[in-house]
Amino acid sequence: MTIFQAIVIAIVEGITEFLPVSSTGHMMITQELLGMEINDFVKAFTVNIQFGAILSVIVLYWKKFFQTVDFYFKLFVAFIPAAVIGFLASDFIDSMLEEVWVVAVMLLLGGIVLVFVDKWFNKTETKETITYPSAFRIGLFQCIAMIPGVSRSAASIIGGMTQKLDRKTAAEFSFFLAVPTMFAASAYKLLQNYQSIGKDDIDILLIGNVVAFVVALLAIKTFIGILTRYGFKYFGYYRIVVGLVILIMMAFGYELAIV
Repeated sequence: MTIFQAIVIAIVEGITEFLPVSSTGHMMITQELLGMEINDFVKAFTVNIQFGAILSVIVLYWKKFFQTVDFYFKLFVAFIPAAVIGFLASDFIDSMLEEVWVVAVMLLLGGIVLVFVDKWFNKTETKETITYPSAFRIGLFQCIAMIPGVSRSAASIIGGMTQKLDRKTAAEFSFFLAVPTMFAASAYKLLQNYQSIGKDDIDILLIGNVVAFVVALLAIKTFIGILTRYGFKYFGYYRIVVGLVILIMMAFGYELAIV
């Protein structure tokens, strides 16, 4: 992996990780366009730079993130479903990750959902508080994102909206929930691939994390502004386009792979 490739991948990760557009689909397209060989280090790199993205949430929302013990208990309750299902169904989840068409189809279906989701919830009375039961239900919605192409942020934000949270509150809780969820998943994957990281790769990893951190900061702030003002529909249209792009690339013989 070259430094240029590392920067591009980190930019894609930073932009797509917290937006409801599926980072998995974008990673596949980017790697193919860059002509990258998917080896163990590339897999480790893609996982490792998520730590930079996680840090962006803590820095951007540090006043809201470091708060009451009650908040952390609710965050833990929301994290439990992903931890349990992820552990019990890890083999099945890994088998789905080998199916590129699943990503494309989920991008399309998820895009259709996002086009209409604002209409489904715009007439409901919203609230800004999260209870323990609602936190658990949001965690269940997050588990849907174990299907590649669904988007963790989209699933958890919509889950929050089903609990009558307003879009901004649902999005911010989704960001907070990403910290333990992504940290646990990334740490586990990194343990599986750490042997592929050599001394010469440390600089590339540091650059990737810094880029992912900075880009994620900008992406989150931009996303909140767009979401508050326009809702989800434009993200839905975008997902549909990306899903079609992947299907077209597959039809033309591109060998896409999921890292």
